[in-house]
Amino acid sequence: MAPKGPQRQPSQTQPQPATMAAQSPPRQQQQQSPQLPPTPNTPSTKQQDVANASPSSDSTDYTSIGIRDNSITNLTTTDYESLGVLTLVALFVRLFRIYQPSSVVFDEVHFGGFASKYIKGKFFMDVHPPLAKMLITLAGYLGGFDGEFDFKDIGKDYVEPGVPYVAMRLLPAIMGVLTIPAMFLTLKAAGCKTTSAILGAGLLIFENGLVTQSRLILLDSPLIIFTALTALSWISFTNLHELGPRYAFTPSWWFWLASTGLTLGATASVKWVGLFTIAWVGSLTALQLWILLADHKTVTPRLWFKHLFARIFCLIVIPVTFYMAMFAIHFTMLVNPGDGDGFMSSEFQSTLNSKGMADVPADVAFGSRVSLRHHNTQGGYLHSHSHMYPTGSKQQQITLYPHKDENNVFLLENQTQPVNWAVDASGNTSIPGPLAWDRETPEFISDGSLIRLYHVVTDRRLHSHDVRPPVTEAEWQNEVSAYGYEGFEGDANDLFRVEIIKSLSDGSAAKSRLRTIQSKFKLVHIMTGCVLFSHKVKLPDWGFEQQEVTCAKGGTLPNSVWYIESNTHPNMDPSVVEKTNYRNPGFFGKFWELQGVMWRTNAGLVESHAWDSRPPSWPVLKRGINFWGKDNRQIYLIGNPLIWWASTLAVGVYLAFKGLAVLRWQRGCGDYDGGSVVWRRFDYEVGVCVLGWGFHYFPFFLMQRQLFLHHYFPALYFAILAVAQIFDFATARVVLPGQWTLKDRPFIGRTGAVVFLAASVVVFGLYAPLTYGNTWTKGECARVKLMDTWDWDCNTFLDRYADYSLAVPSASGPAPTGAVAGPAPPVAEDPKMDVVVTTGGVGGQVQQPMGDVVSGGLTEEKIEYRDENGNLLDEEQVKALEGKVSFSTRYETRTRLVDAQGNEVGYEGEGEAQGNEDAGGYGEGDGVAGTLAEGPEPVTDEGGEASKSPPGNVDVAEDVRKEEWVEGVKATAEPEAEGVAATHGEL
Repeated sequence: MAPKGPQRQPSQTQPQPATMAAQSPPRQQQQQSPQLPPTPNTPSTKQQDVANASPSSDSTDYTSIGIRDNSITNLTTTDYESLGVLTLVALFVRLFRIYQPSSVVFDEVHFGGFASKYIKGKFFMDVHPPLAKMLITLAGYLGGFDGEFDFKDIGKDYVEPGVPYVAMRLLPAIMGVLTIPAMFLTLKAAGCKTTSAILGAGLLIFENGLVTQSRLILLDSPLIIFTALTALSWISFTNLHELGPRYAFTPSWWFWLASTGLTLGATASVKWVGLFTIAWVGSLTALQLWILLADHKTVTPRLWFKHLFARIFCLIVIPVTFYMAMFAIHFTMLVNPGDGDGFMSSEFQSTLNSKGMADVPADVAFGSRVSLRHHNTQGGYLHSHSHMYPTGSKQQQITLYPHKDENNVFLLENQTQPVNWAVDASGNTSIPGPLAWDRETPEFISDGSLIRLYHVVTDRRLHSHDVRPPVTEAEWQNEVSAYGYEGFEGDANDLFRVEIIKSLSDGSAAKSRLRTIQSKFKLVHIMTGCVLFSHKVKLPDWGFEQQEVTCAKGGTLPNSVWYIESNTHPNMDPSVVEKTNYRNPGFFGKFWELQGVMWRTNAGLVESHAWDSRPPSWPVLKRGINFWGKDNRQIYLIGNPLIWWASTLAVGVYLAFKGLAVLRWQRGCGDYDGGSVVWRRFDYEVGVCVLGWGFHYFPFFLMQRQLFLHHYFPALYFAILAVAQIFDFATARVVLPGQWTLKDRPFIGRTGAVVFLAASVVVFGLYAPLTYGNTWTKGECARVKLMDTWDWDCNTFLDRYADYSLAVPSASGPAPTGAVAGPAPPVAEDPKMDVVVTTGGVGGQVQQPMGDVVSGGLTEEKIEYRDENGNLLDEEQVKALEGKVSFSTRYETRTRLVDAQGNEVGYEGEGEAQGNEDAGGYGEGDGVAGTLAEGPEPVTDEGGEASKSPPGNVDVAEDVRKEEWVEGVKATAEPEAEGVAATHGEL
């Protein structure tokens, strides 16, 4: 039997359904009487006066059972003192050694880099909305950042180039500090005692994971503070709402409702995780409106619609306006072309400085030089270059390339050459070559025309045949190549038919003949019936990671659609012909396009990552994220296990309570029929926080993209709220049968809070070296590693703290953080092909003199083979490893002093040289009496060439330089934590 919906009547209290996760508590009847003194269930005299001034449709005032006026404007002196102390402690914890480390950490690669692009105005594409990135940019700009530092690599030094990284880190740190008073005030607004509010805020201060995130140039700290402010605003508004109809539409009511909408907009403008916060507020709003709809005594239909429109304005219009305003500022700042251009449409790109395209002839004729752009992906232009496929036909590559380039230009030829009437009046002689149409009257290309596409730079034609593509080796896909040579007349496999897609083309003329930009068309291969096709498949390194182009049999319409962007013809008078250009998309067009690109890019982040984790592991803190490692120190994102597991336990306690409540309600125990007020307030108040936890946790189970531990932080905030509220109910509200109750013994509750908070501080200190990147010892590290899945490396640290004073700081960059297991095998070729040896008998190698005798020494070379640990390998071991591994080349210079008889002698620096054995890979008995010098490793050729030599008239170096940009685009498009050496974005 389903529970009845709540109803409010002046004569009785209806039972509340136990199946609602966060059910609004029932209301009780009170007579409106300004002369009555304030009681726990009635507003104060001042509030009574405000209520009396508010319109009311009835003389009866209804107030939720057990509700009090918990306005944060009514805090006591003790509350303010506690709030001040907590804030000072949070300042110390968050700002302690914020200058450490003085190099790039994890996703600072991305978000610091975005600040540089904002300052330079270079357009970029990121999967997150812009608010937090713009705030970080503002902090850097005020600190003197000029945008010249690129934040390119983890471990890159900040100090030498003078980057104001501390100022940029201060912004997330200050926001992290502000979450502490936000937590305290939220708990007070929810009706908790000061002790409980101190406990909740204290737990937030000493949560290691939140501290780590708030000390770096990352987005999670701004996300958490705006989430916390949303929770504070909504709970304060709910408190006024539950005080009764007289408080509706008062200035305080409007303030907290509008504040909720504003902070919702800010939350969503930092990360799209803010949509989960919107869902939380939206569900509770729907519950409020549903209950108001049942109040037929005090809420008339007109008043109900007034409530509805007030919430629509504050909780929908204000957030959406704020969100769009952030993108308006974003577009205003990014006015120059940048590495994010390739993700956007040509219409979008045309709004950037120097990216605007001049008007071009609208009609396309035979002999026109055109560039073709793919309609459905951001791959770019149909492109060819003087490199061949390594397999298949081994003909010239055809790809999609994201930049404008001379290699994108194709000349459109007719299937037959034009007649040379000037030479032969009989019409039997044609004009040869692709330039035959240059002096002819332009003949427009219509729907159904047969054409050939001649690649101007390399003198080859677009070509397809029944050969599988090198990457997508599917039966329904044919290879597309460039085939021919200068003077070659072509063959039947060069012919394509133009099929204009009328539903996608703009204008009646563009539906019947080929028009620049306006006509969308397919190119159907005549011999095989396949259509020119491209999809989001990247070619390997031999194709410069450009997008694959194939000919698909039955290819899907979106991926088979093309249009012409540029169009020139020698015999078209630019001053006479009709011209066209891209339409200016305006703000709304750019806004919606960018939202779509962000969504698709975010959904496409599905590759596995060394430090990713899945939602089931988050509540139990199964693993963290390695942020940074250098000089025997490490930053590893891991939460405070005591706080983390306590918050998970609190959620479990509520869920168990809710299960029991549903069971008792089904059995008719009457808990919701005028039973314990505490029971019902616990169900609603804690249920609101657990509902927030659920909205910020369970949606991640539906995502296939990369996920990381920091995605759990908003849910963790709500779980800590639940911890403090459960503690408050247990120690200050619940009355047990008999004489024993903690409510009457506040000392016990305070002692429990102090003990729990002290234990949390101790645990925080145990893991602080990973939080701050401090010195640590291997023994201490191993003792606190409670789970095998906590995969930071204790071998990173030294054995004793005294050893750190003797250690030499690394000058070679950060320690590797992107791998979990052992060292990677060598990857270069065998060095025997690169080393010239001399005569003699060293090492069994043939040697000949390479230098003169200088000061009693002879310069000579020999080859040694060593494994990754520096152990010398003999010839048999090397032979056994042939074909299994490859050896990298390393040049080492050793000085050996000998006397006139050839006996080796030492010198004053011998001890110093021996001390460098570990660094240089020397073993005992090498007889090295000098210093070690490492020369550059030669670049080895690891395989045969995949392409033929280009024609002499092609600037291949310039082509390759531009094409390598694609790799940079891919790295930029990745969201945060996408890599450790080059990290990713997120929802």
